[in-house]
Amino acid sequence: MTKLNDQRQFRQQKLKNLQKNGFNFPKSTFEHDNLVGIKKKFSEKSQQFFLEHKIKIAFAGRLIRQRGPFFIIFSQGINFQAYVSKQFQLENGFIFSNLDLGDIVEISGYLFKTQTDQISVKVDTFSILAKSLHTLPDQYYGIENHDEKYRKRYLNLLVDPESRKTFIIRSKIISLIRNFFDSQGFLEVDTPVLQPPILGGAAAKPFITFYNSLNENFYLRIATELPLKKLLVGGFDRVYEIGKIFRNEGFDATHNPEFTSIEFYQAYADLNKIMAQTENLFRFLFKNLNLNLENFNFSNHKINFLEKFARFDMVEITSKLMNFELKTANFSTLAEIAKKEGIKMEPFFTKGHLINKFFEKFVEPTLINPTFITGHPIEISPLAKSDPLNPNFTLRAELFIGGKEFANMFDELNDPIDQLSRFQAQINEKNKGNQEASEIDYEFVKALEHGMPPAAGCGIGIDRVVMLLTNNESIREVILFPQLKSKKD
Repeated sequence: MTKLNDQRQFRQQKLKNLQKNGFNFPKSTFEHDNLVGIKKKFSEKSQQFFLEHKIKIAFAGRLIRQRGPFFIIFSQGINFQAYVSKQFQLENGFIFSNLDLGDIVEISGYLFKTQTDQISVKVDTFSILAKSLHTLPDQYYGIENHDEKYRKRYLNLLVDPESRKTFIIRSKIISLIRNFFDSQGFLEVDTPVLQPPILGGAAAKPFITFYNSLNENFYLRIATELPLKKLLVGGFDRVYEIGKIFRNEGFDATHNPEFTSIEFYQAYADLNKIMAQTENLFRFLFKNLNLNLENFNFSNHKINFLEKFARFDMVEITSKLMNFELKTANFSTLAEIAKKEGIKMEPFFTKGHLINKFFEKFVEPTLINPTFITGHPIEISPLAKSDPLNPNFTLRAELFIGGKEFANMFDELNDPIDQLSRFQAQINEKNKGNQEASEIDYEFVKALEHGMPPAAGCGIGIDRVVMLLTNNESIREVILFPQLKSKKD
């Protein structure tokens, strides 16, 4: 039997002792005071003040440390010190003989200040609310195994203040994003997570589930784009949705199969307006999180958000860094270059696909300061309007920061005939082996046939935004419960 199992048995015996004495995971019996507010309100008060005013408080939390008569309770996101006199411990020996670190306790008592000026509570009632049958991770080292840290996030949050801080900031970021769009007259909406088996709105493999009562397969959505654009047809001129997206892919530093995104769409706007809107959103987040716009640290880079975001045409900047003119080259020439560069050729590749592959290899890692890349090939942009000056390319942009993509936006294609032909081209790609190609969504085409106003829209990965603003290099650090392989033990 391992030491851990010995410890669990030891604690389980203590639980049995408590239960024989009537313990049954009781409810809280006090109204709990705001410990953060107490520390803020009384931090400057003298020891004499507490002796004179007799301020009584009550709170509950987890016992995480003990030094003699001083018990450290983690409660309401902070550590609070409780003084339990030797006499009180002797009088309540049954409770303290069956108490362990990690137990949830409830305390009441009077505030006082220690010789080191620490606000504490002198305990006059002490009860156990819940028993912990396992030891807590070390408060200093935390959980060193990354897989265990994600699998047992509840323990990680208990012992790692930085991890707790990350998820508090994440929640604030999502609230700020809502405030940003709500203040501009956007309507937040919910669209279905379960969608009929028509793949659209992004280039990705779906998760498939079976709907029993309809006797039909459904997809977990890979994007919210098509339903949101139907709302533009329905007369909602400004809409957004924050929600979960599911893509049946592997995971790495910037990808998780289940992630959170925001997509927003604005009728009568164009790509330039949406790029400005996206830039303003990032500045709004920086301002309200009190972050340094001019010298921000992310992924070992110093990044300047103070200056206007740069803009480059995809073909032009890729041609420049490759020292080769891509626009006039034919497919066979580009295929030879791709082969030399170790780029895997797929049967469905066209010139546009290769230009994008060259961009990803030669340009994307160099885009450290915020940069919009525009002018994507039409083959990889089936929902974007084509550029009237060059129909082989589209009115689309992606935002890159620190060598990573953060946002995708474009002038929305609202010509139903053109849209149908784009979907048909995607079917051709799928038949040639592109498993991420879109399918023909006839219902969406029909919606466009009723007339969709000219519009532009944008999708932003919220998890990556949280990575940026908390300076985390792995998406798993900013998702409370990331996907993991099943543990076999």
